[in-house]
Amino acid sequence: MRVYISVDMEGISGVVAGKQVQSGEKDYERFRRLMTLEANAAVEGALDAGASEVVVSDGHGPMTNLLVEELDPAARLISGSNRLLGQMEGIDRGFDVAFFVGYHQREGGNDGVLNHTLLGKIVYEVRVNGEPADEAMINAGLAGAFGVPIGLVTGDRGVCEEAQKRFRGVVIAPVKEGLDRFTGITLTPEKARVLIREKAVQAIHATRAGLLSPYRVEEPVTFEVDFKRTSPAHMCTLFPGVERVSPRTIRIIEHDYVRGFKLFWGCLIVGAASFEGIL
Repeated sequence: MRVYISVDMEGISGVVAGKQVQSGEKDYERFRRLMTLEANAAVEGALDAGASEVVVSDGHGPMTNLLVEELDPAARLISGSNRLLGQMEGIDRGFDVAFFVGYHQREGGNDGVLNHTLLGKIVYEVRVNGEPADEAMINAGLAGAFGVPIGLVTGDRGVCEEAQKRFRGVVIAPVKEGLDRFTGITLTPEKARVLIREKAVQAIHATRAGLLSPYRVEEPVTFEVDFKRTSPAHMCTLFPGVERVSPRTIRIIEHDYVRGFKLFWGCLIVGAASFEGIL
């Protein structure tokens, strides 16, 4: 069984402040190590349950956070930011199940710790077919397009509970609960790793038992993005197929989810460059 693990950082146990997940800040090295250890817990659980191969994708910020020298040697690592499928780069290579580790709630969803959606500096809300979408939903759509179900979601309780409503059979491992965007009740890292490893075992068993289903987004698919300023929406109209429906909002309609995602992802990249007047 081949397992794909996408790892973010804001949903890691103990993380409650932006400086803890930003390169160059004094606490960043501590928390990138905890990120690596929680990824390892998911890898170890998958291997304990009989997985034959595990690929880990670094999905936070510059996507170069995971410490390769401390990653479980049985896993392989996808690192680096030039990606066509974002946090899910490589999911098209034939996997049986995907895990989301260290995930977080969307901005505006509730009081999840460090809640945001993809590029939080520029994005207020993303909607997929009219439904407000978090990163787990967006990425599950990519996995589902390649027939891969979501077996495990770990992180903030808010994103875990949303996943449980949306993804059939998914196993969750909430390691903390948000009281505010910058305050949470968290398990200790050791307790979090024990929980993640146990739940990863359960997720592999659920996959083998046929309890999971790929998350399929109805096509044609509509992506809408509300930006926090007008300039990203303006510059995204460089792309054919992108409609600016209000000063800060764009819409993309595509017959294929993967094609739609790539155009959406390209818009975010251009939007980020234009946000500070770089373009």
